[in-house]
Amino acid sequence: MSVTTNLCISSCVEFVGRSQSPRKRNSASSSFSNSPYPSSTATISISRSFKFTSAAQNRSLVSFPMTTPVAVKVNASATVGVQLVSFARINANAFAEGVPDNKLEASSTGTVGATDLLIVGPGVLGRIVAEKWREEYPGSQIHGQTLTSDHHDELTKMGICPSLKGTQLTHKFPYVIFCAPPYGNPDYPGEVREATLNWNGEGSFLFTSSSAPYDCSDNGSCDEDTPVVPIGRSPRTDNLLKAEKVALEAGGCVVRLAGLYISFLVWVLNRIVTIKFLDAASLSITILKKKLRGRIFLGCDNHPLSRQELMELVNKSGKFSKKFEAFTGTTDPLGKKLNNSKTRAELGWEPKYPSFAQFLESL
Repeated sequence: MSVTTNLCISSCVEFVGRSQSPRKRNSASSSFSNSPYPSSTATISISRSFKFTSAAQNRSLVSFPMTTPVAVKVNASATVGVQLVSFARINANAFAEGVPDNKLEASSTGTVGATDLLIVGPGVLGRIVAEKWREEYPGSQIHGQTLTSDHHDELTKMGICPSLKGTQLTHKFPYVIFCAPPYGNPDYPGEVREATLNWNGEGSFLFTSSSAPYDCSDNGSCDEDTPVVPIGRSPRTDNLLKAEKVALEAGGCVVRLAGLYISFLVWVLNRIVTIKFLDAASLSITILKKKLRGRIFLGCDNHPLSRQELMELVNKSGKFSKKFEAFTGTTDPLGKKLNNSKTRAELGWEPKYPSFAQFLESL
């Protein structure tokens, strides 16, 4: 039995929605062929016999860069009376004209893979996590959940299948990381609780928090065992601690990340400095891969610097034409001298650069 059909795939979400049920799967090709979007077309021949099997057993995958909808003509041979439930993996980069070869693929299937990842709040940190996760697990599906669709085109070009908060996802994920910041979320703990419902209980759930909950300031020393700020003292820390509690009660883990360099260096480098985000992503992925439950970790480089010390190092490095003169002043309290030796020992993790000074030397 020979079957020839045109698949015009306009989005990974559309494909997933149609590939979930046998009835929709049968009509997926004909409905896709009616897509109004301009497309590039490629022909691939698949010759093999298919025995009827569920999508969960015979994982389907069509992958394509989402910069341009791609029409794919598939010539398939199947045994008589048997439903075709497996599609060829098609790298549309090889066919679509005008699509850069270095684009990642946005791929989605109707089944869940053992290393599939959901990123809630795929901003700077979440996108780096996606990139590094793809390097670790090339065949995984990576989804990103956002509050708006403003950056969905960017996400799909990176190989992240985007969806809006509140959209019914096709399945739960074995790995979920919550990277959305607390600002702009009137019910932050509720957002985390909703994210835990998209975790299937396998793999790991990780909530990325801040070092703010540690009850320490004025340049005091702080590590994983430092007590936290009592509930009721600060709305900011209350919000974080309640969100952490939700994640922990669901069996997830928490990583409290120290401040990033980016806010102090953008004016010097005239670009985004990602070293701290890279370290944060590396630590987050290490925790996810350990499949731990109900644990709290701390992310820092063990070489605490004040803002003044940080900018003095920038000036002394001789790497930049601009010079830092002085801060305009701040009413913020002094910070914490963080040490995460216990986190490193348990996870076997180290930052890419041991200190900010060594990072500057590498530039």
